Amino acid sequence: MKPIGSLITLDKAMEICFSSIKEITEEEKVHILQASGRVISRDVISEINVPPFARSAMDGYGVISENTFTAGQFKPVRLKFIEKIHAGMKPESAIKPGECSQIATGAMIPEGADSVVIVENTETDGEDILVYKPVYPGQNISPEGEDISKNSVVLRKGDFLTPAKTGVLAALGMEYIDVYRKPKAVIIPTGNEVRTAGTELQTGQIYDVNSYTLHSVLNLHGVNAFIHEEIIEDEIEKIEEVIRLYENVDFLIFSGGSSVGERDVIIEAIAHHGEVLFHGIAVKPGKPTLFGKIKDTLVFGMPGNPSSCLSNAYIMLIPLFRKMACLPEGIIRKMKLPLSKRVVSTMGRHQFLTVKIVSGEAEPAFKTSGAITSMSEADGYIEIPALVDLLEKGEMVEVILF
Repeated sequence: MKPIGSLITLDKAMEICFSSIKEITEEEKVHILQASGRVISRDVISEINVPPFARSAMDGYGVISENTFTAGQFKPVRLKFIEKIHAGMKPESAIKPGECSQIATGAMIPEGADSVVIVENTETDGEDILVYKPVYPGQNISPEGEDISKNSVVLRKGDFLTPAKTGVLAALGMEYIDVYRKPKAVIIPTGNEVRTAGTELQTGQIYDVNSYTLHSVLNLHGVNAFIHEEIIEDEIEKIEEVIRLYENVDFLIFSGGSSVGERDVIIEAIAHHGEVLFHGIAVKPGKPTLFGKIKDTLVFGMPGNPSSCLSNAYIMLIPLFRKMACLPEGIIRKMKLPLSKRVVSTMGRHQFLTVKIVSGEAEPAFKTSGAITSMSEADGYIEIPALVDLLEKGEMVEVILF
């Protein structure tokens, strides 16, 4: 076995990673049903007014407001009813003095009308309508272009498409939108002892956990991630073969094979084809993390232990991939809580300790790096700086929520 040499700090590792990535500039068109969560690659300029016509904001009667000025509770104004106008229907008749048309919410305002009397302030009397309350010009009407005016910039390059912004695209009648393509990442499971879910385990074997957790995390953060269909054995020829197979992707992520075992060959394979930029970070868990570059493909060697792997995905991969995908920084939710028990840390290593929130306290949830339940049973984590070796029970800590 060859031990990992000198460790670099997390800050230095992230600096190296961020200096190595390039934001995506390539574009693609997607249907607006698939647009939510994507990033717009060019300004969206409206070709129409929204709404494209003046429409009623209430159920009631389209009127000439001047005709209602004398209306009162005990002395209503009498108007001649001429037409019913439903949403989606073009009015057939213009409103003349002394007339009104019944109109539904969202229906087109007839020519001549300049306001709408709500139905609650009216009464039917034979073929006439009695109006009991005056309205002012423009009342209860949404004018043409009130929401969006023609030729205005409604969404800008770099905007993150939320459901509401997707609704704007629909309001403009757009079916497709130009967005930046997603970074492409291939997850390569490695290890002679690892088997795919759904297969039968033999003595000494375990199921692949990391491929599934990494896939879930990356696809939630703007990445087009997929898992290589077979688990790669710890042989340099097989590692190099898969490197050649995916030479055009943005990221290769190896799960396992970056620790110190004599059969860990990923470092050697990367060095044959590119360069290793660092191996070993002063963090706990996640010390044996590897980062390198092969031409334009960035390569991560993630720790084989499930808790270490997923922890580093949250801490390192998410910020990097969001930056590459032109996504805004993720929203970090925090809480300050007292520790439920004393915690002894490892001096010299920046520790990310998973915790669960129990009765208003932060209770350590970490078991071992190999236990995925160290993450699944946790609500978040606390950071313990490298030069801190002890946190006392009851000490206030900042919990960063998953």
